[in-house]
Amino acid sequence: MAAGSRPGGAPLLLPLLPLLLLPAAGAGCAAEGGPLEPFDALYASGVEAYYGGDFAGAARCLERALRSRRELRAARLRCRRLCRAQVRLAAPGAGAGGDLPFFGSVLRRAECVRRCEEPRLGAVSRHRAAEEVRADFQRRVPYSYLQRAYIQLNKLEEAANAAHTFFMANPEHMEIQQDLENYKTMSGKVNLIDQEARQHMEDYSAGVRHYDKEEYELAIKFLERALEGYYSEDEDCQIMCEGPQRFEEHEYLDYKAGLYEAIADHYMQVLACKHDCVRELATRSGRISPIENFLPLHYDYLQFAYYRVGDYVKALECAKSYLLFHPDDDDVLENAGYYEGLLEGAVDPATIKPRKEAKSLLRRHKLESHLLQVAAAGLGYAYTEPNYWNRYGARQDEHSVPSGLSSEPEDGPRLSLTKKPMSKPDRELREGGPLLYSDVKFVYNSEQLNGTQRVLLDNVISEEQCRELHRVASGIMLAGDGYRGKTSPHTPNERFEGATVLKALKYGYEGRVPLKSARLFYDISEKARRIVESYFLLNSTLYFSYTHLVCRTALSGQQERRNDLSHPIHADNCLLDPEANECWKEPPAYTFRDYSALLYMNADFEGGEFIFTEMDAKTVTASIKPKCGRMISFSSGGENPHGVKAVTKGQRCAVALWFTLDPLYRELERIQADEVIAMLDQEHLGPSEMNINPKDEL
Repeated sequence: MAAGSRPGGAPLLLPLLPLLLLPAAGAGCAAEGGPLEPFDALYASGVEAYYGGDFAGAARCLERALRSRRELRAARLRCRRLCRAQVRLAAPGAGAGGDLPFFGSVLRRAECVRRCEEPRLGAVSRHRAAEEVRADFQRRVPYSYLQRAYIQLNKLEEAANAAHTFFMANPEHMEIQQDLENYKTMSGKVNLIDQEARQHMEDYSAGVRHYDKEEYELAIKFLERALEGYYSEDEDCQIMCEGPQRFEEHEYLDYKAGLYEAIADHYMQVLACKHDCVRELATRSGRISPIENFLPLHYDYLQFAYYRVGDYVKALECAKSYLLFHPDDDDVLENAGYYEGLLEGAVDPATIKPRKEAKSLLRRHKLESHLLQVAAAGLGYAYTEPNYWNRYGARQDEHSVPSGLSSEPEDGPRLSLTKKPMSKPDRELREGGPLLYSDVKFVYNSEQLNGTQRVLLDNVISEEQCRELHRVASGIMLAGDGYRGKTSPHTPNERFEGATVLKALKYGYEGRVPLKSARLFYDISEKARRIVESYFLLNSTLYFSYTHLVCRTALSGQQERRNDLSHPIHADNCLLDPEANECWKEPPAYTFRDYSALLYMNADFEGGEFIFTEMDAKTVTASIKPKCGRMISFSSGGENPHGVKAVTKGQRCAVALWFTLDPLYRELERIQADEVIAMLDQEHLGPSEMNINPKDEL
């Protein structure tokens, strides 16, 4: 890679760090010693070294920047915790001067913190990084620079771990996903290290994996460790919220509020930060949305795991802890009642209480909420209480979450391992509607394709129409079209070319391609839309979100020992996170997409099979070989992860279609194309010979 190339090579990665946002880099990384060097200055030096081709210097500075940021947090935590213990806040007294003991203790604690921090950190102002720099570290962008620098230094293991660390916070970044597969092959390294892993999250995920395998002793071990880590992290989060806050409604230097308004303004921001620790601790790196119901789920898993190993006291304790958060959960109430029956005569169930740390956290959380609501009502703060304990979170459609009892008597209750109901979707999921056109052939439905909301059809277009569409494609496609100009957006071993409906019609109107052929592209996409809308029995109009004719061509000389995919496994409206078994419906995903379809134009190539997988992005559930006229359609969410196997010879072409039920997200180019079609019809240029008239409907 050239020194000036962007790490990762994809638009998500770096808006090339406007170096204006970074402090002056100076002459590289200074020697360590003295006060802690600000991480943003080290980061700037690393970026500067990278673009200057000094990859060893870049790696050194970037590693030090990451280490400096960790040490900064550790130093602040240590000093604030120390000063909490050494300087207790005094209670205000009555009468004149009664508030002096309290404010005196506040001043002494502030002095304690500064005296503790300064020898290691230096002046506080040295460590005030710009918001954009903090966001880069939150998204782990320095690791993307690192992996590219290590590649240049031929340090494959370090590069692989850096890429893996970046990928854990950016699972939608397809090039990094391909890089990881290449690293595993080149270095033989399978177990990669997430250098920013949050241990309570790692332990929770491990506990759930063991639970799903019915390895209950191990599930208990990891879930208990996850809880211990969670409460420790919660304390740290609370302490870190006591740092500087931004006065969002005021310019600080012009701040004219009185003493108590100023205190209230700052304290409410601190309190809101502390209250949000619940969300912070449940949110994986790089994500916006938390794992819903995260803390209660620990107790829900544990209550059943303890039951399965015969520890009914712990089972009841965890069930009661879960009920603190969801006192009306009928399944767990029933479980708790059964555990009490098992203990009757041996232990008084009334002596078994919910866990103290759960009670304490929930009590504090409710008080925080009350104070924030009071402030919102009385002081004019804009605040809406989120639903932190949504019961149907954490992909419970994928995990076997304990719930319910069976009355089968043979060896006690059989706690149901079936799925808890998910929150109702915004529409009823149905399929099996009419295909509208007599020549379209049904092949497989969702059940036969081992999934949800899937259908495979043949003869959607004819052989002649495939050939004609291929001819128009060769005249209008542009390398990198639809991929921000990148000719190899998903793999360096294939070239991608594409074109939109509007471009085809414009070329047809200008005489650069046959107008009839250009119109064909428009008509077959409309035919596909009508079929999808009808088959999935949608009660509202399905709109085009994006329509793209795309061909991918295997590059000669680059196909030996390929182990990558033509298009990595992904979902169309959420960010697939295989490690977490999650699909995050948040930007930069196209969250408004509801259905997808791919209409294939040819079969004269090798490889290129379309595949569905499980959420792990590894277990293939269905594989489809493209051919002329074949169309696969499916709902666009995390229930349908999919990808494309490597095209190893020839060119694979298809019309890719994404649809939305929300008219606000209609494809602009499609609206313009509709206007072109209306104009052509007025000029009596007629439709293509698509036969999409009502007489052809079944």
